[in-house]
Amino acid sequence: MYINHKNKKMAKEKVELSEEQMAAKREELTIFYKENIVHLKAQLEYEECLRDIEKARAERVQAQMFLAQAMGASTEESNDTPDEVPAKRTLKKVADEV
Repeated sequence: MYINHKNKKMAKEKVELSEEQMAAKREELTIFYKENIVHLKAQLEYEECLRDIEKARAERVQAQMFLAQAMGASTEESNDTPDEVPAKRTLKKVADEV
């Protein structure tokens, strides 16, 4: 980062500026800000895109959790019902004792 040492010294010395110097300084700052607005708008657009992506991801995860909970609840309900056919039972084979 570039540091203007001249301005740093001026701040320490608290030099009084004339009206013309103040106007020139204001104009310099205005030009600087106007040149950087383009970059800041691009950054804002980038940040908005990131926000939208994160929001969509959060909504997708929330929907998946809702579906998982709904499927879990329906599975528990189906296990409680006696409508299931029991597994086929077989008899134990007992060896003949002679």
